[in-house]
Amino acid sequence: MADEDLDRDDVAPAQPGAMPLRRRGIYLLPNLFTTGVLFCGFFAIVQAMNGRFETGAIAIYVAMVLDGMDGRVARWTHTQSEFGAQYDSIADMVAFGAAPALVAYEWCLKDLGTAGWIGAFVYCAATGIRLARFNANIGVVDKHFFQGLPSPSGAAVMAGLVWVLTDFGLEPEEHVWIAGITWVVAVFAGMTMVSNVPFYSFKEFNWKRRVPLWAILAAVLAYSLVATRPSLVLFTLFFAYSLSGYVMWARGGRVKSVLPEE
Repeated sequence: MADEDLDRDDVAPAQPGAMPLRRRGIYLLPNLFTTGVLFCGFFAIVQAMNGRFETGAIAIYVAMVLDGMDGRVARWTHTQSEFGAQYDSIADMVAFGAAPALVAYEWCLKDLGTAGWIGAFVYCAATGIRLARFNANIGVVDKHFFQGLPSPSGAAVMAGLVWVLTDFGLEPEEHVWIAGITWVVAVFAGMTMVSNVPFYSFKEFNWKRRVPLWAILAAVLAYSLVATRPSLVLFTLFFAYSLSGYVMWARGGRVKSVLPEE
């Protein structure tokens, strides 16, 4: 969810004896990115219904990129708003909750019958709970760590599994084990999102800091590595991140509470 503040309110005329109505400004630029997130989630669902599962999975990854931009654009342009914050949560629920669950269900989980849609729903419901907890805990927990797996990362694991197996030509109709693996991943991602396991947020990273030339070269090599097999590299990275929290938790890491800002 974008870290957005309230904007200035305009007071609208009200009837005698009634409370003044307050209008909140709606800024176009950041909400265009949020609308892009919502569109990608909807597009992924439509593609899954038409049997284009790889395209649907890629659309979810595109939604992740747009989701990472809307909040930053709002802060950089000073166009934060309560409307944008609420709209962002709704778009995230569609793109990172409903879309991955339905793509996975249409791809293979439906072959498991009742267990299949239960697994998909566990993931979808966990995303909603994760987003609601995040909204409630803003300013309460240490911003350097996430409490539970972030919903975009959970979506990347779910969509990445569909993408990588499809990319390698593995079809659920030919390999019965795929449905079982997908069900386990869906439940694992859902439970991890609502857990108290700490995940590093990378919010301490300073993008404005000067870096040596070798850092630019490392970035070029990283891009080249992703380009060789995007589905495999991205799924591996996000799955490793989903496990990193458990490693941190096993070593005694916890999400610390902080006093709310006044």
